Amino acid sequence: MELRHLRYFSAVAETRHFGRAAERLHMAQPALSQAIRQLEAELGTSLFERTTRQVELTAAGEFLQGEAARILAAVEEAAAGVRRIGQGHQGLIRIGFTGSAAHRHLPRIAHVVREALPGLALTFHADLLTPAQVNGLREGALDLAVLRPPISGDGVRVRTIEAEPLVLAVAADHELATRAEISMRDLAGESFILLAHAASVVNEAVVSSCRAAGFDPRREHEAASNAVQLPLVAAGLGVALVPSSVQAAPLDGVVFRDVVDAATVELALAWRADEDSPAVLSVLRALQAADLFASHPEGEPQ
Repeated sequence: MELRHLRYFSAVAETRHFGRAAERLHMAQPALSQAIRQLEAELGTSLFERTTRQVELTAAGEFLQGEAARILAAVEEAAAGVRRIGQGHQGLIRIGFTGSAAHRHLPRIAHVVREALPGLALTFHADLLTPAQVNGLREGALDLAVLRPPISGDGVRVRTIEAEPLVLAVAADHELATRAEISMRDLAGESFILLAHAASVVNEAVVSSCRAAGFDPRREHEAASNAVQLPLVAAGLGVALVPSSVQAAPLDGVVFRDVVDAATVELALAWRADEDSPAVLSVLRALQAADLFASHPEGEPQ
């Protein structure tokens, strides 16, 4: 049984008229009649009771009408699904985030994708260091990564989202919490709470800012993430220089202050250089259209 025969049969069953069905199908009536006879011969039973005045369904025809409607609807849905996937409008996108980036950019990215590509599903993996995200991209465990350059090795493309200034996180009862202006030199005698990861780009920026001001930071405590770092600050165990996006998740007892000469840390979106998934490329186009990136080089993303 061919799909075209089911379509022919359905047209006759709905119109109860071979001439009108042939017009709907844009075919000659004799060809339609012959196709229906072939279908009946294949099934070994009559589907229509034909008279000079009307066409009526047999019991077998009534059964086939319901089955044909179900089959043709399923075929159309399958075809539409394939088209959506091929156009990048359906599928699953796995996105990694480094540290505090999730606070500010996860909601924004999720909103853009939901509005532009509602057929896509997103999963998010937070608190991943840049090296882990790059490995995830290369190994196929992640499709996109919001990370902090630089990255090592080839095979990954990067677009800058923003350059975040480092801001001071300090206990609310600390003398610096009320200062109108703070410079790095003001932090020379402070105890610092740094991130524990040796590969932390933020740590490198903190250390370089301190050294540019003429001192090495006194590493009093280490924290696995900002979620641990800020409570230690609130407890008065030290100060921390953190990306400005951390302010999107405030904590009682912690005050944030700008530091006029602190370094900035870059935040970027990364993906595989040879990416050919229509879904991933659609997300990249949607994010670019929503002005996620700091600049829009001609031809990227393609």
